[in-house]
Amino acid sequence: MAESPETVVSQEKFDEMVQELEHLKTVRRTEIAKNLEYARSLGDLSENAEYQEARDLQAATEERIKKLEELVKHAKITTENKKKNEVGFGSKVTIRKEGSPDAHEYTIVGSEEADMRVKKLSHVSPLGAALMGRKKGDSFTFETPAGKQTYTVEKVA
Repeated sequence: MAESPETVVSQEKFDEMVQELEHLKTVRRTEIAKNLEYARSLGDLSENAEYQEARDLQAATEERIKKLEELVKHAKITTENKKKNEVGFGSKVTIRKEGSPDAHEYTIVGSEEADMRVKKLSHVSPLGAALMGRKKGDSFTFETPAGKQTYTVEKVA
């Protein structure tokens, strides 16, 4: 099996993954075992929907445990960006698309934390990668499915 790549995460996200892993290994496994025992007691396993559902849940839980163990094992915990005037991990950056009146603010995070609903942008996404190392006033262009886009960095915090 190939060595897993390093996963860049904040201390907060690392702690969250460790907590989820512990919960799955202790509480969730116990719940699933009880559900399987109950479903077995119902008789014929070939036509037992409860048993099949419990087995599917067990498989999904074990897969999540395996994934979390790999992520935690290979996690690199980032510290806040020390260069406050340069885009890096933890930076809040405001950008404006060329020709647009609207500015957008994002926080640069590792790929496991990325969530566009809350404006958390992965450092390895096309936009995130293009932003890394930029400073206020820098213009940059990056490739999107819709073609090349040009933005200007308005603020780095």
